[in-house]
Amino acid sequence: MSLINQLNNAPLGGQSQTSTQSAAPSKQVTSAATEQTSTTGNPFLDAIRLPEEKSIPEANSQGLSQEDFFSLLSQQLSMQDPFKPVDNDQMIAQMAAFSTVDGISNLNDEIINLNTVMTSSQALQASGLVGQKVLIPSDTGHLSVEDPVLKGVVSTPEAIEIIVVRIEDDKGQLIKTFEVDGSQGGNVDVSWDGLDKNGDAMPSGNYSIKASGRVDGQSEELAVSTYAHVTSVSLGTASTGSILNLRGIGGIKLGDVLAVSEV
Repeated sequence: MSLINQLNNAPLGGQSQTSTQSAAPSKQVTSAATEQTSTTGNPFLDAIRLPEEKSIPEANSQGLSQEDFFSLLSQQLSMQDPFKPVDNDQMIAQMAAFSTVDGISNLNDEIINLNTVMTSSQALQASGLVGQKVLIPSDTGHLSVEDPVLKGVVSTPEAIEIIVVRIEDDKGQLIKTFEVDGSQGGNVDVSWDGLDKNGDAMPSGNYSIKASGRVDGQSEELAVSTYAHVTSVSLGTASTGSILNLRGIGGIKLGDVLAVSEV
């Protein structure tokens, strides 16, 4: 009897194993069919298909909203002592305080948006300076093939009969010295033709215009501003504003420009 039972049990175990093995491929076939249905086989259609929506948990806000405030207020009113109810003035003051905070938050958002709009508008207006020359508060200018003449303005506190102008290279070496009339006082225009004291043309690069004169009987250094060529405009930020990119010099804030000149 034991032999018969063993023989009878063997096929049953074999059938169970076979059914288990056959179930596994069916799952693989089902998953493969699902993957095939997720794509059409056409690269263009698959590219424009909308992505499947995925549930992304929303970030928990740490601030109290208006709904949270009224919920807390409702709980406070429902649990108050009926013999000592909340004063109406106190409740109105709480609501007014919350409304004020909410209004300030909205105002900050509006100011940020306004700064963004003003920055873009300022950059659009500054783009009209591209190709122009602007006067900057610096005694250093750029000499190039496009700009073979270096121009600047010497500011004098009073009328000075003779102003001594010195041209120096980026290493501080003296290139040329000449004199201009400062008897009119105020802002005196100066111009250097790009030639050294021997009449030879200087190579492209940055050069400085230095000026000095006698004020109250003593020789003093005078403030010098130079003209620079605007090549492009950068947007900048709300704090810096638009940035003018100058040929051979770098960037300068639009608010630091002293004057605009023709090419």
